[in-house]
Amino acid sequence: MQKEKVRLHVNGRLYELEIDPNRLLLEVLRQDLGLTGTKRGCDDSSCGACTVLVDGEPQMSCLMLAVSYQEPEITTIEGVADGCELDALQRGFCVEGGAQCGYCTPGMILTAKYLLARNPDPSDQEINEALSGNLCRCTGYIQILASVRKAIELLRQEQPQEVER
Repeated sequence: MQKEKVRLHVNGRLYELEIDPNRLLLEVLRQDLGLTGTKRGCDDSSCGACTVLVDGEPQMSCLMLAVSYQEPEITTIEGVADGCELDALQRGFCVEGGAQCGYCTPGMILTAKYLLARNPDPSDQEINEALSGNLCRCTGYIQILASVRKAIELLRQEQPQEVER
């Protein structure tokens, strides 16, 4: 099979690669770019372990041909933190124990990041619905919900407060 030149925008960086045109984005992220936070789970988009953000929207990288995603910005869990400063969702998962074995955590965090970008104060039902495509076999989701709630609290604390005059 003839290799194809691709340019992928991942976590704010441009990568130029030569890959087989049938390679999945998940494979390229993990094997070629060394971004192993994105996990291989089910290979049919039913578990959410492979979730990445494509132009800010959650997508399952186990179904995506890498050659088809040369224009959009792709964000993996490695691109969520700001240098050494963890994102509020990452801190929330640490504080509340939302990351049990950690396998589902990157997909949960990226999906929650999408939710909070659109709705900074979701109800528990809205959080549960948003995360319904991400499976966790460890927690029963109680700690995950608490982790997202903690992130919301942390984000509120970080927002500049308006001073009344």
